[in-house]
Amino acid sequence: MADFSLAGTEEENVELKKLNADVLEDTDNFENWEKLVRAVESLEGGLNRNSSPQSISATRDVYDRFLAKFPLLFGYWKKYADLEFSIAGTEAAEMVYERGVASITNSVDLWTNYCGFKVETSHDPDVIRELFERGASYVGLDFLAHPFWDKYLEFEERSDSWDKIFAILDRIVHIPMHQYARYFERYRQLAQSRPLSELLPEDTLEQFRQDVMSEGHNAEADVERELRTRIDNLHLEIFSRTQTETTKRWTYESEIKRPYFHVTELDESQLVNWRKYLDFEEVEGEYSRTQFLYERCLVTCAYYDEFWFRYARWMLAQKGKEEEVRNIYQRASMLYVPISRPAIRLQYAYSEEMFGRVEIAREIHRAVLLTLPGHIETIVSWANLQRRQGGLDAAIEVYKEQIDQQETDIYAKAALVAEWARLLWKVKGSPNEARQVFEKNQHWYLDSRPFWINYLLFELEQPTSAETEQVQAVRIRQVHESIRRKSHLPPLTIKDLSHYYMVYLLERGSKEAAKEYMILDREANGPFSVQSVNKAKTAVDGQESTTNRRLMMENGHPGVEVDEAAIRKGENPYTKYYQQQGEQPVPSNGQAQPQPLRFQ
Repeated sequence: MADFSLAGTEEENVELKKLNADVLEDTDNFENWEKLVRAVESLEGGLNRNSSPQSISATRDVYDRFLAKFPLLFGYWKKYADLEFSIAGTEAAEMVYERGVASITNSVDLWTNYCGFKVETSHDPDVIRELFERGASYVGLDFLAHPFWDKYLEFEERSDSWDKIFAILDRIVHIPMHQYARYFERYRQLAQSRPLSELLPEDTLEQFRQDVMSEGHNAEADVERELRTRIDNLHLEIFSRTQTETTKRWTYESEIKRPYFHVTELDESQLVNWRKYLDFEEVEGEYSRTQFLYERCLVTCAYYDEFWFRYARWMLAQKGKEEEVRNIYQRASMLYVPISRPAIRLQYAYSEEMFGRVEIAREIHRAVLLTLPGHIETIVSWANLQRRQGGLDAAIEVYKEQIDQQETDIYAKAALVAEWARLLWKVKGSPNEARQVFEKNQHWYLDSRPFWINYLLFELEQPTSAETEQVQAVRIRQVHESIRRKSHLPPLTIKDLSHYYMVYLLERGSKEAAKEYMILDREANGPFSVQSVNKAKTAVDGQESTTNRRLMMENGHPGVEVDEAAIRKGENPYTKYYQQQGEQPVPSNGQAQPQPLRFQ
């Protein structure tokens, strides 16, 4: 990072340091980045070859970091190239252009600017023509590619290369694009003066000639006139096909309101239009056009992982496109989709595993957890990868290691313990070992919803027989009682879990099940006044009678015991009541606090 203390005047240095600090504090804030870029651009009244090395270094540093963060901003690549041209000359500007077109390969504007720059600064027509051809391979199919093609034709006109101009037009007239008719008119006019050998492939032209002569046209002038008439009719057929293809795409193109990248969200209607447009091209079945549309879409929708998923899945369905699939996942994972949404990275890992690169798949999981320690989905995915490749013990080792990590919070640990038990049960086929994991860890995770849900469902789903049903019923009842009396779950969660147990009682319970069912129904669904367990948990001393006494004192309200000593310490006397109701207590300072992250 550049030293801003030496760039510009003292006042400019102070401002730069402040703006740079704002950027470092929140690197995703686009407005802060724009302010910093504008500030370095204005150093010393505008940079040139005579500017101080410190100001030039500071400007380059800001642009490099900015465009590394937002590589799809073609306008800033153009500004950076212009800046380098004014500071260091042609080669430096060309290097920026190359970085730009590598970052956003399908930008019509950037390729047009780059090729125009090359025309003005190079004297080698073959080098210029080669650059235009590179650009045509990337942006030639764009519906709005006419600025690029115009620039290419303008270059060839300078050297009066009419054969090359006609060849370029012959390519353009087949492309469905916004200004197709204008190019066709020029193509048709130029065809009248071009040699017949340029108008058709040699074999096709010879076939036409044979057909004309078989009809009695023997004079060379008559043959040529008839050939040109037939060729013109053929060109009109091309025009008609291009017109039809353009009209079909216009339905979708006219709805694209933002064809460029920006950090702001797109309207839902725009996302719907892109989905429909992709559906259309996929049905049309032309690989090059479909791939090009995906690339266009992923400039506008770069932050929407649904389109990266779709692109990778479509590409995987094409034969021999392993590296293309890998490239899609790499771009999505390393540049665009925020790591806070790691699903695309996990899909990338599965892809690498499919292609036999297991160690890379493992490294992807490790990389995600470096930024998102304790992320449950990633840890479970990693454990399953280890199970597939190294066996059950390798998977369990992942869970143990992550549970022991200090960065893993208590809620994540609870979910991981449940997944560990699930492995022992479902994969190893040892419900006894799974039960031991639940039993040994239950006292640590009294307020974990995933832990208790999995524990209860584990016991409910155990197969039984007439001989073992009674033993299993005791286990299920014990888990349910722990949920009701020991856990710190919100009342609504306890109520939901009680309903699972109530269904069990009706479907698999003994002769006494109806009695237990009715008592539970009263506790779970009745008013608070008849919920004995909840009243006991609400009381400070754990006694139902204490709550009953308060109910009478407060005219139906559960009541709160006021402890003057606790209040003097800053404690909120209503905290326990709110907790038991599943609500967030209000702290003593009156400011609402954020809920801890709970993995559902």
